[in-house]
Amino acid sequence: MWNFRQLCREIRIEVSQKPSFNEQKVISLLQDKESVRKGFEMIVCEYSEQLYWQIRRLVLSHDDANDILQNAFIKAWLNIDYFRGDAKISTWLYRIALNECLTFLSKQRATNNVPIDDPEASIIQKLESDTYFSGDKADLLLQKALLTLPEKQRMVFNLKYYQEMKYEEMSEIFGTSVGALKSSYHHAVKKIEKFVEEHD
Repeated sequence: MWNFRQLCREIRIEVSQKPSFNEQKVISLLQDKESVRKGFEMIVCEYSEQLYWQIRRLVLSHDDANDILQNAFIKAWLNIDYFRGDAKISTWLYRIALNECLTFLSKQRATNNVPIDDPEASIIQKLESDTYFSGDKADLLLQKALLTLPEKQRMVFNLKYYQEMKYEEMSEIFGTSVGALKSSYHHAVKKIEKFVEEHD
């Protein structure tokens, strides 16, 4: 069985050494049994950092984000035979990673018995005590504001605000219309602005 942890150790390279990413070349590598592992290594190398930060913004904890990222890549690897290149690699990966986030958050709520709309819940305490959190007071306030949003709306906001992802790509990830996503982002911004005004 192919070992994901071993792969991660093998491809720890400096960003400056990262090879250029050619989507069509990688898809070709994935479709050949002899080169599928190399293609997947390139995917992990290309998308680990941006996926980590999207996950981290949803679950806040560094350790949880690392675990979810690894689970997402394991799930991607186990389903690599089903990837045909109909969607972009990034779209496929984001769909897997965000579903892993939703599963994690759902389990966390059930375990901690924390109300969904409570921004002061244990997740904020976990963030404040996380030695990897380097944000200032304003960043912490933004994170608290984001926690007041429904999870999918928070995902839309994060992808648009931090990743500057186009609505068309988000539409493929969520299976939602562009118009609905624009509306969701607009409502998220309004809610965040109101929260910041009330708590600043």
